[in-house]
Amino acid sequence: MNIALFGGTFDPVHCGHLSAARAAQAAFSLDQIHFIPARVPPHKRSRHLTAFPHRHAMVALACAGTPGFIPSILESRGEQPGEPNYSILTVRRMAAQLSSADRLFFLIGADAFLEIGTWKEPVALLDSLDFIIVSRPGFVISRAAAVIPPELQPGAISDQCIHLRRTRVHLLTSVEADISSSEIRRLASEHQPLTGLVPEAVEEYIQKLSLYQHEDQTE
Repeated sequence: MNIALFGGTFDPVHCGHLSAARAAQAAFSLDQIHFIPARVPPHKRSRHLTAFPHRHAMVALACAGTPGFIPSILESRGEQPGEPNYSILTVRRMAAQLSSADRLFFLIGADAFLEIGTWKEPVALLDSLDFIIVSRPGFVISRAAAVIPPELQPGAISDQCIHLRRTRVHLLTSVEADISSSEIRRLASEHQPLTGLVPEAVEEYIQKLSLYQHEDQTE
C-alpha cells in the first residue's frame, strides 16, 4: 500500500488540509492518509493548543466518509511526559507496523518543509521516506532543494521532484485552498460562521463546545 503521514496541530483541521490530502491521494495513488494531530508540536510550543482530545475529535469528524482518510492517535503521547512529538520517532513507529511491500510518504506544507533543518534528525528523516510538499503560490522547488542537507546528495531536480540518495521530495502543485487556522480561530472567537472553511461537522463541534472563545489566536 501507499501510505502518507499528514501531521500538524490541526487546531482546527480545515478544508485546506482536506483539499491537500485529496490532491495528494489522487496524485500519488495513496491508499491511506493518516491525519496525525501532534500532542506537543516542537515548533509551536509558544501558543496554547486546544486539548488533544478535541483536536483529534475534529480530525475524526473531518475524515468521516472519505475512504482512506484515517484519524490517528500516533502522537497522542510522547516518549516522556511533556516531551514534544518528533516526526522522526513517529515515522519509525509507523514504519515498524508496515510490511516491506508498503511505501510510506510524509505530507507537509511548503513553509514547514523550509524549516526541516531545525527538526530532530533531519538527515535520517529525509532518508527514511518520500516527502510530498504541498505548494503555495510563488513557491518553487529550488527553495526546497536549498534546505536539504548535503549529506543526502541531492541529485536531479525537475519542476516537481528532487532526487535524493534513497528517497525523493515531490512538489504537489494542484492545491488551491489557502485557509488559515488562526483566521478560523479568530472568526470562531467572534461567533462568525465558518462555512467553507471547515467541514460542517467540525463547525458544529466548535460551536457546541464553545472552542476558541478565550485563546490567543496567533499561530
